[in-house]
Amino acid sequence: MYAPERQQEILRLARDGGRVDVVSLAEEFQVTAETIRRDLKALDRAGLVRRVHGGAIPAGRLDFEPDLAEREGTSTDEKDRIAKAALTELPSEGTMILDAGTTVARLAAALPLEASLTVVTHSLPIAARLADHPGIQLHLVGGRVRHRTRAAVDAWALRAYSEIRADVLFVAANGFSADHGLTTPDLAEAAVKRAAVAAARRVVLLADSSKHGQEHFARFGDLSDVDLLITDSGLSPEDATAIERGGTEVVRA
Repeated sequence: MYAPERQQEILRLARDGGRVDVVSLAEEFQVTAETIRRDLKALDRAGLVRRVHGGAIPAGRLDFEPDLAEREGTSTDEKDRIAKAALTELPSEGTMILDAGTTVARLAAALPLEASLTVVTHSLPIAARLADHPGIQLHLVGGRVRHRTRAAVDAWALRAYSEIRADVLFVAANGFSADHGLTTPDLAEAAVKRAAVAAARRVVLLADSSKHGQEHFARFGDLSDVDLLITDSGLSPEDATAIERGGTEVVRA
């Protein structure tokens, strides 16, 4: 089978099943995993699929949301660099909100033992990381817990964020762009993110470059709501300059 024929069949499988994975495709077509990755890259460049960890989904699926374990294994080096760069933005003995997200969780894990901070979060994994930190006064926001992200959402969480004011919010997004703003697949999660943005004096977006230009179902803000974007060097200097023209500072770690 020639590459264009294989790619057409991969596209059909993705549209029929909602997702394809590299291992299964390699077995199906009796080719190497690297060959399948090249096929998916070609389809991604053509705008027909969107690559995700381990495979791809049809380009039109705005509501697709990988589970927490899958996201934790994606862009790990980039997320570590972003988390390290974010340490310079910690408030001095102040209050910060940590949003639910794997990059934000890496920041939580990197907090130095000598840090003295008040931390508010609606993320169960982040709260678990910080529960034994000697210098952290931890406030866990409650609500209905979404299984896919282990984050609290709905009325309890929204009410809690309406009653506080924090120095800085470290927020995550599944997609960000000047045109479509800040997006995530779930409406309930978007509402909590929006409330957290409103509760903070300063907003720092932690997002790897693969999320630039991505658009998802639920919008929770404009890129102009973000004071600082910390991303990786995969974001081109030209795209960084365009974002900064909108008033958001950009750090490429």
